[in-house]
Amino acid sequence: MKLTILNGNPDPANVGFDRYVETLAKALGRHEVEELRLRELRIRRCCGCFGCWIKTPGVCLRRDEDEILGRAILNADLTVFASPILMGFTSSLLRRASEKILPLLLPYFRMIDGEVRHELRYSSMPEFALLLQREEDTDDEDLEIITDIYKQIAREGRASLRFVRLTDVPPGEVADEVDRL
Repeated sequence: MKLTILNGNPDPANVGFDRYVETLAKALGRHEVEELRLRELRIRRCCGCFGCWIKTPGVCLRRDEDEILGRAILNADLTVFASPILMGFTSSLLRRASEKILPLLLPYFRMIDGEVRHELRYSSMPEFALLLQREEDTDDEDLEIITDIYKQIAREGRASLRFVRLTDVPPGEVADEVDRL
């Protein structure tokens, strides 16, 4: 299985999170794993211009490194969104990366399972997973909100959010979860 881990840790001083992701990648050794440290990529925020749909189909009009991100997502069987929780949500880096999924969809809509959804630009999208590091005051409501938003992102791409795990479980357990997919 091909996996892409989008490491949304914005703080190089948070070495614990980066080590966790590295250890997880090693534990997934029988799979092909690509980790993208988002803080090392230039990824701009979506400005809602629709250029990725109309002027430069599939690619953000505001040139950044979204093509690297898009290819990594599309080439994976599973994309793991990984982030410390900051102020009750994923990092802004991971949120920006999530927004860059939009160009991978078409601007056209259709009803799917009673919901209005974008049509897919490509034949398929990978499945998704979520890996989170709690902050001191993270509560169940924070986790529920984050999970619901990433479920919605997955549904938009006709995929599913296969699991949500916290970094307080050993990386081997997360790797076992991937192996069961």
